[in-house]
Amino acid sequence: MVRRLGEGVWLLELGLIPPLASNAYLVDERALDAESDALTLVDTGLWWNEPTIVDELGAVGFGPADLDRVLLTHYDLDHVGGLNRLVPEFDGPVAVGSDDLELLSGHVDPELLHHKGLFHRASRRLFPLPDLALEPVEDGDAIGGFTAYHTPGHNPGHVVYHHAAASTAFLGDLVWEDEGGLTTPFWGDSYDMDLLRRSVADLSARIPPFEIAAMGHGDPLVADGDDALHALAGRV
Repeated sequence: MVRRLGEGVWLLELGLIPPLASNAYLVDERALDAESDALTLVDTGLWWNEPTIVDELGAVGFGPADLDRVLLTHYDLDHVGGLNRLVPEFDGPVAVGSDDLELLSGHVDPELLHHKGLFHRASRRLFPLPDLALEPVEDGDAIGGFTAYHTPGHNPGHVVYHHAAASTAFLGDLVWEDEGGLTTPFWGDSYDMDLLRRSVADLSARIPPFEIAAMGHGDPLVADGDDALHALAGRV
């Protein structure tokens, strides 16, 4: 189901039930900045979802060929797998945190005995991404109207994207929604929970104010998102 969260920002709900359900987001910067004509997809869901990523884009009135870029918050199959559904119509750049790009490309091997490291060793072989231009993202990089924040812990290269004009933070799996507030993911889905908690505190201190908290799992918060992030930082 598609839901408009704010001017130029749509939630694309993918999957059936948690934990198979995940969120992608579409940002039409043309609605936010008269000098911009970019259409950006943030995350893509699994390689198979019902509804599909293409169905959800169509519900807003767009198709894969209309996308100018894709921003990935991190390399997990429920966030990157839908790239395979967008090609060949979409052939634009795909931004991913530099540490996760090293991981998925095979230039860095995660710990063999680490629960998530072992999973990533297998997933990058069994579920390769399509041949698209993968571009590394560093902390502080600007991509159109988005600013990237390196927030490791869930993954080594996890990135949060803030869009000031949309007053939105695309939080990926740094946090999950829980009963109208924010919480951290469970330990079995993350590389380093202590580092993740430090990333929550660091982000809350650095990121500009925002209303919409757009996370990868759960219902986005459409108001006072930065207050919810600050509250979580205080708890962790």
